[in-house]
Amino acid sequence: MSGLIVYGITNCDTVKKARKWLDDHRIVYEFHDYKKQGIDAGRLLRWSTAVGWERLLNRSGTTFRKLADADKLKIDEGKALALMAKQPSMIRRPVIENGAELIVGFDPDRYRALIS
Repeated sequence: MSGLIVYGITNCDTVKKARKWLDDHRIVYEFHDYKKQGIDAGRLLRWSTAVGWERLLNRSGTTFRKLADADKLKIDEGKALALMAKQPSMIRRPVIENGAELIVGFDPDRYRALIS
């Protein structure tokens, strides 16, 4: 199971649930905290290519809701990726990389596939 990386924010409730699930199932992972470590544009682009920028952009979070209305209009991939790179809190959490596999959000059914 080497190479499993959980991306998120330490105090996010969904990330806490995901990490607890992984810990309870004794799955070893590395944790990457967006707030402390940031996120590079190349990784965001790879994720966007894999799952779509719409899946990555957390429109329901406080950070997105606080954006000026003009910034929320006519969002395309380029604008979404720039917003997420500048303010990683706008990335849906957690994002789990396991080699080529990418899981966005807390999904115990998909997590189970990691251990089977």
